Amino acid sequence: MRNAITLAFLLVLTSLPLLAQSHPQVEVFGGYQYVRQGNGVPTLNENGWNASIAGNFNKTVGVAGDFSGVYKSFSGVTLHTYTFTFGPVVSLNHEGRVNPFVHALFGRAEFGVSGTAFGSPASNAFTMMYGGGADVKLSERFAYRIAQADWAFYHFSGANLSKNLRISTGIVVRF
Repeated sequence: MRNAITLAFLLVLTSLPLLAQSHPQVEVFGGYQYVRQGNGVPTLNENGWNASIAGNFNKTVGVAGDFSGVYKSFSGVTLHTYTFTFGPVVSLNHEGRVNPFVHALFGRAEFGVSGTAFGSPASNAFTMMYGGGADVKLSERFAYRIAQADWAFYHFSGANLSKNLRISTGIVVRF
């Protein structure tokens, strides 16, 4: 018990300099996502979720992990796309009320189909997403991501799917 109290005290003591920082060390985002996948016939409009976590090295440069899922159902068939991407993020105004940012994300996407006739086949792809957005500061701890827009590129089995747009909005919690 004494070791746990000592460890907790040391953690609090060593984290005090972080409280003096003018920028958040970690930002966690969660919200709604709309994706327009324009390579197929017909074009797919999908809805889902988007989540990310970003660690900031300073008030301008950080690294983010972005995870998302979108879904489309019709005629007893459900399509889904999950993405798992990581990459650098550049924030342009952490200290102001509005903080625009840009990022370049790289990783993996999974496309899947489920339904009675199809089973649950899935295909994996390399993905890249380039874009950015803007957060509006609500308090020291919270911000509202008014918009995040990304161009998404998928490459799998020799096929390139490049006419894809992703738009997200939601809440950002800053630590």
